[in-house]
Amino acid sequence: MRVVLIGGTSNVGKSTVAHVVAERLGFECLTTDGLARHPGRPWRTPEWEVPPHVAEHYGSLTVDELITSVLGHYDRLWPRIEELITTYAAEGQGRAGLVLEGSALRPVRVARLQVPRTAAVWLTTDDAVVRARVHAAGRYEAATEVERHLMDKFLARTERYQTLMIDALDRLGMDRIDAGGGRSAAELADSVLAAVDGQNVVGR
Repeated sequence: MRVVLIGGTSNVGKSTVAHVVAERLGFECLTTDGLARHPGRPWRTPEWEVPPHVAEHYGSLTVDELITSVLGHYDRLWPRIEELITTYAAEGQGRAGLVLEGSALRPVRVARLQVPRTAAVWLTTDDAVVRARVHAAGRYEAATEVERHLMDKFLARTERYQTLMIDALDRLGMDRIDAGGGRSAAELADSVLAAVDGQNVVGR
């Protein structure tokens, strides 16, 4: 195996688990966000203020429009993702393998991959887990009404995306792992690697 793909909705723990998996395999670890970023989190932190265009994006669009926007972004990004996967899947030149994580790894796209030495797993969890993580990160209880509204819209889009993703995974018979239940990143990495070892084709 040369490439391991880890998909999932926002704030499900993909990045943390991907780094553990990459360390165990001696692979590089990259995120699809590094290729081109859709409007990111709409909450401020001590180090980061929400840009006006991000606030406008979540504040002005309906949940349906937010989903359409992010799916369009993922579709435009796919050729670059596929090129990256193909490059790392090829042996030689002393290059390490790759663990690639990101929400842009849509099941319907990955299912069509004809790239050898590639595996894929998705992390899913209860909406309540994602909501709690976003609320904690954005200090929801102390946030203004406007800030809460933006977080609520982000969460609505995130939950809708996960529902669509799970429907696609189950329809296609692709591997997904429950990232809830208080499981550690190390335990989830064990599950990812076990799923990878059992796959005959990408994601299955």
